Amino acid sequence: MKQNDSPRGDTLAWINGSDAPEKHILNLGFMPLTDSASLIVAATQGFSQPYGLTLNLRRQQSWSALRDGLLNGELDAAQGLYGLAYSIQLGLGSAPTPMAVLMGLNQNGQSINLSQAMLESGVNSSQALIAQAKHKSRKLCLAHTFPTGTHAMWLYYWLAAHGIHPLKDVDTRVVPPSLMVEHLRAGRIDGFCAGEPWGAHAIQSGMGFTLATSQSVWPDHPEKVLCATQRFVEQYPNTARALIMSILDASRFIEESEDNRCSTAQLISGADYVNAPLTSLQPRMLGNYVDGCDHDWHDAHPLRFHGNGEVNMPYLSDGLWFMTQFRRWGLLREDPDYFAVAKQVQQVDLYKQAANALGISLPTSMLRSSTLMDGKIWDGTNPTAYAHSFDLHAIADPRATRQAN
Repeated sequence: MKQNDSPRGDTLAWINGSDAPEKHILNLGFMPLTDSASLIVAATQGFSQPYGLTLNLRRQQSWSALRDGLLNGELDAAQGLYGLAYSIQLGLGSAPTPMAVLMGLNQNGQSINLSQAMLESGVNSSQALIAQAKHKSRKLCLAHTFPTGTHAMWLYYWLAAHGIHPLKDVDTRVVPPSLMVEHLRAGRIDGFCAGEPWGAHAIQSGMGFTLATSQSVWPDHPEKVLCATQRFVEQYPNTARALIMSILDASRFIEESEDNRCSTAQLISGADYVNAPLTSLQPRMLGNYVDGCDHDWHDAHPLRFHGNGEVNMPYLSDGLWFMTQFRRWGLLREDPDYFAVAKQVQQVDLYKQAANALGISLPTSMLRSSTLMDGKIWDGTNPTAYAHSFDLHAIADPRATRQAN
């Protein structure tokens, strides 16, 4: 991989001037997933040194371990699930702790996968899965990676859009992403939703097939973020901005060419990082999919790390959406002050400073509009009504739904 050649002409100003980072050596948590690429590239290919930072990568075995590392100070910042940052903020599964989403790391690139045994029994489509879930005496067991995580939300949304209640019609369990294929092999689960390369690896291992991609649920959906505690940002604001700039530079580098994507895939596949075969990791990183059922395609919404900054902006609407799904599925018993929480967590001003310094364009609005797989439009303008607008939900009081509609 090509080493970064000092992306800014005034590098020393960032190291020695008034904007110098208060803390120069950071422990950065990541999970063995393809979408950890920008952190790994930033830490190992010279993208952090121009801003006076040394990034020590700390691979985590589970999202709960990563969460604990952030909360106990072992990690300064981390690749995080959007829903993980908000669950900590809201006190779901841990004591409430103010959190900071510094930037988005990627969009798209997750998948819903079923076991080879399911395929051999004839469950090779959403219609067949519906029949299996509704009419068999044994509930299907489907895994995701964290109770409030993105993979749980994609799985729940996809199932509900097909008329399957994710909390009633199937059983779900939490499994670390890198262990999904082994759980398929052992017959402990019938399928899973996780980040790559584990969906592709299930196919290559003869253990499963891909039924749907997360981008088919929501094209260009938000996924992982760079997150830290609010305390870290308040104590080390220059460091936080320098970290954003380092990873923005790395993200931009990855998408500059297909060669850069390929060299990045080669790097992160190594034993110290994702520890997965390049043949599982690289194709889907390039947007080239096979599903294990003799279908192949180049995805119109592949894994993105930068997209001229579109991927990296911490949109308020992205954070708001995950809270609406927490409310929909009963993880929140009451509607929070959606905008107040999102404005606290999303570090919009800090991100804008970093992006402006690097000449990366910024959107005019902190709300973006998207159409999801069920035809619902999400634009962030009325999160309470949106959270209560679904036919399938786990909101305790159905009268609240009628009133919101």
